[in-house]
Amino acid sequence: MTLQKQKQMHQNKQKNTNRHQPVLLEEVLTYLAPQKGNSYLDVTAGYAGHASQVLARTQSPEKTVLVDRDAEAIEYLKAKCDNAVQLLHTDFLTAAKQLNEEGKRFDCILADLGVSSPHLDKASRGFSVQVDEPLDMRMDQRQTLTAADILNSYGEAELIKLLRDYGEEPKAVRIAKRIIERRPITSTKQLAAIATSVWGRGKKHPATRTFQALRIAVNDEVGLLKTALPIWLDMLQPGGRLAIISFHSLEDRIVKQAFAERSGKRYDAQLKLLTKKPVTARQEELVFNPRARSAKLRAAAKINTKKLEDQ
Repeated sequence: MTLQKQKQMHQNKQKNTNRHQPVLLEEVLTYLAPQKGNSYLDVTAGYAGHASQVLARTQSPEKTVLVDRDAEAIEYLKAKCDNAVQLLHTDFLTAAKQLNEEGKRFDCILADLGVSSPHLDKASRGFSVQVDEPLDMRMDQRQTLTAADILNSYGEAELIKLLRDYGEEPKAVRIAKRIIERRPITSTKQLAAIATSVWGRGKKHPATRTFQALRIAVNDEVGLLKTALPIWLDMLQPGGRLAIISFHSLEDRIVKQAFAERSGKRYDAQLKLLTKKPVTARQEELVFNPRARSAKLRAAAKINTKKLEDQ
């Protein structure tokens, strides 16, 4: 059987059995190392791709909290998960603050910062460059700010900065100018056409970076991560593990810096790095799950200071 045929059979199976294929699943399970009885927090649970596998190992739904800001994901989790699992329909920063104030601590914490396949594939959400739909891009539909609001209200300098910082877009200036020239912009097709007019057509869709930048801005993904990450670290049990999957170099730098600030050969180190450099998808996974190509996993364990003092 050819590799192409294997890939097609796998994709057909995925369509029939799963709504979302988790990235770096084997690596997550390796670095989180969930054990029976462990407590588990998934701050971006989505459609339980990772969570279902972690729960199969911990067998402790009563010690599990799953968080997602998307209403459809929460409804799916309600139907799929044991009633003992605590579900929080909110962003991961709000959830982290709430759980920390309640004194909750966890053995395993996971953050998958990517967009789930249903978001990309579902019409009307505005995440995909492939179909024409309203420029929405809200993870949480209760939020008022949309991608269209940003495109039609930001000044040129603001748009340039957004495209450069969040999209790493080399032609940010030209794209920003054309956005302003062609306002109002209300559909994904209009925005994709602007990027295409600047770049021309290539192997990668020319609007990919622009769409990424807008999604990050609409959902304040970078701001939430900067504030939530220290709280996640504080909520780890001694010996507990935190794994974070990022899809953007800016997010990865934030995680790398936060881990570095609390680790190393220092008397006050709180973390032991489990990954010296980011872990990326194996070629075998990329064949079946191309959305994993930009995923980077970093993991750290909280040092058990009491254990060290007793030695």
